[in-house]
Amino acid sequence: MVALAPSHDGWAATWGRPYRPAPSLCAVTAPDRLFIQATCIVVEGTGVLLRGPPGSGKSDLALRLIDAGAKLVADDGVELRRTTDAVIARLPPAAPESVRGRIEVRGLGIAPVPAVAEARLDLVVDLVPAEEVERLPQPATAEMLGVKLPLLRLDGLEPSAPAKVRLAVRAGPGSIIPPP
Repeated sequence: MVALAPSHDGWAATWGRPYRPAPSLCAVTAPDRLFIQATCIVVEGTGVLLRGPPGSGKSDLALRLIDAGAKLVADDGVELRRTTDAVIARLPPAAPESVRGRIEVRGLGIAPVPAVAEARLDLVVDLVPAEEVERLPQPATAEMLGVKLPLLRLDGLEPSAPAKVRLAVRAGPGSIIPPP
């Protein structure tokens, strides 16, 4: 039996309006596991989870980062697993072999890309419309399976989005100067 995950990960708050994930978007599959409709990549050794509604640019942003050297963990569906002090992301084990190491490229199809089997999550990026991106945001976190992770809110379709993700990865948590 799969139960809907409560809105405990902070996603609802980051969107600024009530949000109730549909069963296909977020489901608890075991006490230490969560399935989420998202895309996960590894950027310069850092696991990055891209969240957002359909059409927000998750696969597009992932593809642009992969084109610059990142690696795919999972596209469109990610299983998160809690360890002692971390969250590990991977493609769900039940996913067909035909989607492993592949990403949906709108207008082209399902394409193979450089990939890894799993990654420790170190950053969550919520993709939001441009008008919802704060110019100088306060540091924020997303709670995933009880682990707090740094959270960014970006417009995934903005041309500079890949550079912003790489900058956040290189800076590390807490090293971006918060606004006064």
